[in-house]
Amino acid sequence: MSAPQPNGAISLQRARPEDAAECGRICYEAFRTINAEHNFPPEMPGPEVGVAILEAMFSHPSFFAVVARHGGKIIGSNCMDERGSIFGIGPITVDPSAQNFGTGKFLMQAVLDRAAEKKAAGVRLVQAAFHRRSLSLYTKLGFDVQEPLATMNGPAITKSLADYTVRAAMETDLAACDRLCFRVHGHTRSGELADALKQGNAKVVERQGRITAYSSALAYFGHSVGETNEDLQALIASADAFGGPGILIPMRNSGLFRWCLDHGLRVVTPMTLMSMGLYSEPAGAWLPSILY
Repeated sequence: MSAPQPNGAISLQRARPEDAAECGRICYEAFRTINAEHNFPPEMPGPEVGVAILEAMFSHPSFFAVVARHGGKIIGSNCMDERGSIFGIGPITVDPSAQNFGTGKFLMQAVLDRAAEKKAAGVRLVQAAFHRRSLSLYTKLGFDVQEPLATMNGPAITKSLADYTVRAAMETDLAACDRLCFRVHGHTRSGELADALKQGNAKVVERQGRITAYSSALAYFGHSVGETNEDLQALIASADAFGGPGILIPMRNSGLFRWCLDHGLRVVTPMTLMSMGLYSEPAGAWLPSILY
């Protein structure tokens, strides 16, 4: 695949696993630079984390990823999760030394073209609310703002809630989790949950003998769904730690947001969930992942 800039200086190609080392370095530097400019902590402790994330995405059969090159040199990349009917975009990053040349727009258009080709029901992403350029770009490309989010982290709460049982998810729970996700969101995320089961990260909440919440991971790249705030509180309170920068809390859910604050979690960064295509107002409690 090739989508050159009008002057022929920038081209896009499908990402290969061997591109992850340079793309991961750029991913770390791009996020570190923009966060530092706005006095926020870096999203990753070092470039090796960016490399590991992109190695996994570039190698996964259900992720579509592209790299941007200038003069043969990699200057950025973008990824899209295709594990469900809703596709999730990110991370998209451009080398800080090669920004403001339209590379981000080309990287975004490449994955949007792919989503259209694959007939995705919708496409979503989560962007840093303080990043004015990305907010403007995504809006011009057709994305709508849906939800203000707060990345939250802090000491593990490590307590159990009466009448709520939290346990590791099993393959036999998948159907019940899919039904719950569909009831809350109008679509399922079974591909992600199946991967989380293999990795040993997924949990479910049982109340009165049935599953009332699940989480693919209580982490930056994990999502959670529950019937009520209390179901999600049971999940959050059971975590030994919160992976990556933290979990993403929808701030319009004031009850859950306040409960997290009251239990020692603190806001790390403000974020924004944006969508294109199918989007239904959630009918329950939920936590998005950094992809959506």
